[in-house]
Amino acid sequence: MIKEIIVVEGQNDVAVVKRAVEADVIVTGGARIRRGVWQQLETAYARRGLILLLDPDQAGDAIRRRISSRFPLAKHAFVPRRAATANNDVGIEQASPEAVASALAMARSELVEVVELFSAQDLYLNGLAGAPGAEEKRARLGERLGIGYGNARQFVNRLNRYGIRREEFESALAALKEG
Repeated sequence: MIKEIIVVEGQNDVAVVKRAVEADVIVTGGARIRRGVWQQLETAYARRGLILLLDPDQAGDAIRRRISSRFPLAKHAFVPRRAATANNDVGIEQASPEAVASALAMARSELVEVVELFSAQDLYLNGLAGAPGAEEKRARLGERLGIGYGNARQFVNRLNRYGIRREEFESALAALKEG
């Protein structure tokens, strides 16, 4: 049983989470989070902690930002977009239980005090920005590191906010090159 409460957007997401892991789940009901849901989130955060497992799309990112601004120590889990896409739809409900379990196993907290270890130059030097295939390479690296996909600016931000160490970054890059 996962200690923290998993936060998802919709009821269909709950079924996938329940097939993947044993956990309690709170449903936001989308971007317009009701007062009662905020109260549930506050209680869960104080007692057990939260893991945000939201759709890998703009709406999911917006909900993630809103919730994490109120609950800064919540953990973040990211299912890669390619693993959460089926039938021309993107969402946690489209992901396999294995993809969800993997994302939850790599959940990370944002750092309270962000250390600017990475910059845009790191992305350019490693073909993660300004090069052919950079978008796909960032997506695969984000998947390996458990920080999800982002454009170049967002990706640098995530590397720094989620406390990725230089050795971890380089090891993941090497693994991408190998296979």
